[in-house]
Amino acid sequence: MANFRVLITDHPWPDLDVERDGLSAVGAELLDAPAQDEATLVELARGVDAIITTWASTTAAVINASARLQVVSRMGIGLDNIDVSACSARGVPVTNVPSYCESEVAEHALALLFALGRQVAFHHALTKSGEYDLQAGPPLSRLQGQTVGVIGLGNIGRRLAEKCLAVGFHVLAVRRGDLRAPGIEYADFDEVMRRSDYISLHTPLTAETEGMIGRRQFAQMKPTAFLINTARGGLVDHDALAAALADGELAGAALDVQTPEPPDLSRPPYNDARVIVTPHIAFVSQQSLHELRRRAVENVCIVLRGKRPADVVNREIFAAD
Repeated sequence: MANFRVLITDHPWPDLDVERDGLSAVGAELLDAPAQDEATLVELARGVDAIITTWASTTAAVINASARLQVVSRMGIGLDNIDVSACSARGVPVTNVPSYCESEVAEHALALLFALGRQVAFHHALTKSGEYDLQAGPPLSRLQGQTVGVIGLGNIGRRLAEKCLAVGFHVLAVRRGDLRAPGIEYADFDEVMRRSDYISLHTPLTAETEGMIGRRQFAQMKPTAFLINTARGGLVDHDALAAALADGELAGAALDVQTPEPPDLSRPPYNDARVIVTPHIAFVSQQSLHELRRRAVENVCIVLRGKRPADVVNREIFAAD
């Protein structure tokens, strides 16, 4: 008989070999949810010792379904799909894997930047449809020397900034306390929006950041500027983005994350030829996915062994220790 029961709410890979192998170290049985609606997850969560979740909504009802619950482990960085407050109220640690895909997301953001600046996707679509015309697209400008505005200078934002500086961009970022990094110019949020030729988003989705790029921000941007989002779809008001593109307030966008996912690709802004859409793939590489799965399971095993993992996001539950 298994020592523990662990529920995995959802996973974008075809097997759970890595997860089962890792959990075998503590004698845990893994339950794979067949659907992600709340009723199904609540039923499966009854009596489990741990929950592992990728994108499924892990609500208070799911969290409170088991009196035995010891940990909720996020397979990722952001926490917007987990009711962290409900976990904290129970004294249940929530863990994540904060650094597994820093290189991949920064690389993807830079790739999207170049694709926008050189109109790669636009001309690729035309040539594949049979139109071979170098004059079909908008005027192109030299990328070297242009300004990249980085919103959110955490680990991924800093990696992108370093890559941009290395290939000749000027990098402008929002001031964050006393943080300073070589080669980066700092300014307030509105100035970054006004001066940048590219805006790249790298902030978590919170009550404060939801919809942070909306009608007012698009009106501030240069009509030749581009928006890149590899962070969270909810940071951007997509209806406002569609309207801004229609009004010529910016030149285009690249969206790896959307709200909802998948979005309706038949409607603006997703069907606009000036918008690149990728299917939430920035975090993906063979190496990053293996690290993500292994470390998320390790966090569970550490807690089930009665120890404290390093990547706990609600550390206040340990304040009285």
